[in-house]
Amino acid sequence: MAGKFIITTAKNGEFTFNLKAGNGEVILTASETYTTLKACENGIASVKKNALAPVEDQTREESVGHPKYELYQDKAGEFRFRLKASNGQNIGKSEGYKAKASAKKGILSIGKNAPDAPVTVVDPE
Repeated sequence: MAGKFIITTAKNGEFTFNLKAGNGEVILTASETYTTLKACENGIASVKKNALAPVEDQTREESVGHPKYELYQDKAGEFRFRLKASNGQNIGKSEGYKAKASAKKGILSIGKNAPDAPVTVVDPE
């Protein structure tokens, strides 16, 4: 089963998205909410375009140009990553992972799932 993007509309009318892997796990969350559906769809298009970007491992003081994934360790000691577009804007972020290897697998999963993932819009209940 392939991955898919899910756009959710909030009661305030704003939009956000998640990228789910084929197993249903959320592997990327939008870094912001969007005021229009079109803007949210543009965010997804940017994720698809940049899904195969290189990784900058900030725990090892590496430097990579944009677009890129930034892999880092948060204050709680968990490993996280964010996807940055070619203009340097954050377009997605991960959950926290206990192991760096798991965060790297999450990045690989985005590269595998995002480029051809369909988009579904879910209205608030």
